[in-house]
Amino acid sequence: MVYFEGFGQIIQQWYKQFKRHLPWRETSDPYLIWLSEIILQQTRIDQGLAYFNRFAENYPTVEKLAAASEDEVLKLWQGLGYYSRARNLHFTAKTITREFGGQFPKQYSDIIKLKGVGEYTAAAIASISYKQPYAVVDGNVYRVLSRIFGIDTPIDSTEGKKAFKQLAEDLLDRNNPGDHNQAVMEFGAIQCTPKNPNCAACPFCDRCFALQGKAIERLPVKQGKVKIRHRYFNYLVYDLEESTFLTKRTSNDIWKNLYQFPLIETAYKAEVESLHLESELPINNSIGDISEVTDWKKQVLSHQHIHYRFIHVQLKNKKNLPTDLIEVNKKDIFNFAVPKPVEKQLNYLNWF
Repeated sequence: MVYFEGFGQIIQQWYKQFKRHLPWRETSDPYLIWLSEIILQQTRIDQGLAYFNRFAENYPTVEKLAAASEDEVLKLWQGLGYYSRARNLHFTAKTITREFGGQFPKQYSDIIKLKGVGEYTAAAIASISYKQPYAVVDGNVYRVLSRIFGIDTPIDSTEGKKAFKQLAEDLLDRNNPGDHNQAVMEFGAIQCTPKNPNCAACPFCDRCFALQGKAIERLPVKQGKVKIRHRYFNYLVYDLEESTFLTKRTSNDIWKNLYQFPLIETAYKAEVESLHLESELPINNSIGDISEVTDWKKQVLSHQHIHYRFIHVQLKNKKNLPTDLIEVNKKDIFNFAVPKPVEKQLNYLNWF
């Protein structure tokens, strides 16, 4: 690995000329910086921008966010995925309101203790809002540093994480840590991209290890892929006059605390006729008639593929339904925060 002088100056000059103008870059408010960082985790900026604006408008302060109900927060978050972020966001807003008087903590040691805040987010808030010298390391930073300095230690190894963290700290402009951090991240996002980076217009092209050594596609190095889990969801849409029925996902699983139609999960694409063997949920002629069964569709998550379909059941009555189901007027169903497959189906079907 070869160090060279001026990395921070070069990348900050590039940043001033080419950065995207985004609302969280026009403020040093730690609440808004925190909000943007949480929303943009595992999310593209073009998708996250609308959610940031929505949250900033509905909850302009951390105290406003803390005063909202979790259901309201989840509904506003609907469609963005990784719902634990929204639950942690709400929990942390209440923590800040209760323990810090509604003022976002200023010390890195306090920030990193907040639920849902890791080293990266704490460093981003501390450096951007308070100009404290903490280097951020995210996927973009890994890629930029790996390519420019020729680091082939796997980024998902203990050794690799330590090496990249140290290099980021060594390169950090301690007089302007916020702009430096944002510059490196932005450079990775729009210049040194995973595929087809713009090497011809790169200010580091004459000293980039990956470009000179034809190693762009090889760097950064990752140890291995996560095994994908396949799951099969059979949603039962019970239809009774003006009502339908929902359940709330309360277990420690995907989409926790979101609402859904009663669900039978199977280990494979089971026949409708055999579903009664998999669950106590009634699905037979004694309670009503199956009027429609949708084709199987797939929702791709980071480590799971959810195969799902909807089974429309016209009920005769509700006396044989489980008592823990939530009866909902069909007109009100769009007020509930629901997982993406349910949201898609509600917008697509005319059952209601």
